[in-house]
Amino acid sequence: MIAHISGTLLSKDASAAVIDVHGVGYEIHISTRTSDGLPQPGEQVALHIHTSVREDAITLYGFPDSSEKRLFLLLNTVSGIGPKLALAILSGLEPAALCSAISLKDSKRLTTLPGVGKKTAERLCMELAEKMLAFTVELGPLPTKASALPTASEGFAIHDAASALMNLGYPQETAWQALRSVQQADPAKAAEMRVDELIRAALRSMA
Repeated sequence: MIAHISGTLLSKDASAAVIDVHGVGYEIHISTRTSDGLPQPGEQVALHIHTSVREDAITLYGFPDSSEKRLFLLLNTVSGIGPKLALAILSGLEPAALCSAISLKDSKRLTTLPGVGKKTAERLCMELAEKMLAFTVELGPLPTKASALPTASEGFAIHDAASALMNLGYPQETAWQALRSVQQADPAKAAEMRVDELIRAALRSMA
């Protein structure tokens, strides 16, 4: 099984990257967050890999570190969550914030993630709440409900904005991609935006 790949980045988009290793190009499925953190094509890159072997395909999934890889595998143990949805979840929340939301059983916040409905959010909380505590040492102490505050890059406003865009009829993936583009354009400004400002900025990016 392939567990790690390092080489030259040939191309990337929001969901996949191609890495050249001694003349062989490996297509690796990644989260939007992982894609955002990759360098420009032509530069060296390394990813931790999970290899999925099925009768009809061998698929590689890439992660920036081993803890995120284990989190991905843990998400896949939940009924109804496969690799594609697990990557979508990792695209919507950074690992520490995701662990916090699940351990605190914050199903409302989880339903703002791409592809996560009420039942899926409840299953995540029910099946993984206790297991998420295993990531405390690696990702830092998880906040309590009383002290939990959004980080600058993951304020609750952006999740409320995503929910509002979906209520307007935009698909979850489209809404999140638009909001990610707003974040990438000016992370500091996006972190201070109100929900209505994020919605307007996202709509402009889709125009």
